[in-house]
Amino acid sequence: YGLDSSQRSVQFLNKVLSARGPSALPYKEEVKWLIRQHLLSLLQEFPSLQVKTAVFTHNDGRTVNLLQADGTIPMLYQLVTYNIPVVIWLTEHYPRQYPCVFVNPTRDMLIRPCHAHVDPSGLVSVPYMQSWTFPSSNLVDLARNMSLLFGRDPPLYTKQPAPVAHRIQNQYQGSASSTTVRRPSSPSPSSAASDHPPPSVRPSNVAPPTPPYGRTVPPSPQRPNTDDPSEVLKKKLLEMLHSDTVALRKSREEETDSLVRAQPELKRRGRQIDEGLRQMIDEKEGLEQLLQMVLMNTDVLETWLRENGEKNKLVIDVDDVFEPCDPLSRQMVDCTASDLAIEDTFYSLDKAMQQGVIPFDVYMRNIRALSREQFFHRATSAKIRAAQMQSVIT
Repeated sequence: YGLDSSQRSVQFLNKVLSARGPSALPYKEEVKWLIRQHLLSLLQEFPSLQVKTAVFTHNDGRTVNLLQADGTIPMLYQLVTYNIPVVIWLTEHYPRQYPCVFVNPTRDMLIRPCHAHVDPSGLVSVPYMQSWTFPSSNLVDLARNMSLLFGRDPPLYTKQPAPVAHRIQNQYQGSASSTTVRRPSSPSPSSAASDHPPPSVRPSNVAPPTPPYGRTVPPSPQRPNTDDPSEVLKKKLLEMLHSDTVALRKSREEETDSLVRAQPELKRRGRQIDEGLRQMIDEKEGLEQLLQMVLMNTDVLETWLRENGEKNKLVIDVDDVFEPCDPLSRQMVDCTASDLAIEDTFYSLDKAMQQGVIPFDVYMRNIRALSREQFFHRATSAKIRAAQMQSVIT
């Protein structure tokens, strides 16, 4: 059954969180997966809770359809486990803001007045909510914190039912008013005691009412306590000390485990940083050497320019600056120059045609002629390259 319930919860959350349109829940898309994980972890830790959607009414009268976890959370009070009925509402800004939690007493329960963490309306306020931090805070830790605090100071107690003796007396008086009853001349001690019972004493043979849904709450604070007050206080102090010690130990173990798991990664990153620093130092030294070389060459060139710059101011033809070493190289230079010149002509013709300077038929005629010429130049270049490779091999 537990597996089926878990699967139903997963299917329900997948359905409501993926809904679109008017039935969509008012949560942001980027946090819906985190909300799903928080609720599934809460249901796994506290199977007595059940997730559902319901209409929530804000203090200003606004209503909105929200997710809630409804059920009970256990608490340990005087070495006995009790179940506290609660409703955990996930408001629109969850998980960036803590949820809204209410204690949900049944008909035979009352909220303890002047409670440290629960107001008369049932609204819960615990320190974990005040220190809520996104994204580390979650519903499981909140429920654990409430269980611990409620175990120290229960927020609910059972109503004291009307004394049974009074109910018997009222029934007797009602029947006596409608019929004539002969009363004994000298009542026995037992009948006298039943006519006037102490109003604050509950008959020992009458069991207190059982809360619905199998929920149990701490005993009423008005019940007389026959234990020694010092022993009770000592027991409560020991329970509080044990709970605090267990919670502190668990948190410290989790922190230690996380630090131990982080050590290999930190060591690996430290080695990467050392290696990167060493490479940057080597690169800096190499760049400094190159800088010195460039500065020396700059000084040499500036000296040569000062000495020879004014000697010969001749007009030099750019085409005569580089001289091919053989006829094949000269022919290769001419073919390459012609090929590139035709490419430039193509570009100019495209622009002229796009701007409407020349008609389309003229454009196509020139493109056809130039393409044919370019083909011959490229074919000649390929043959010259093959001849040069052959001469190098031989």
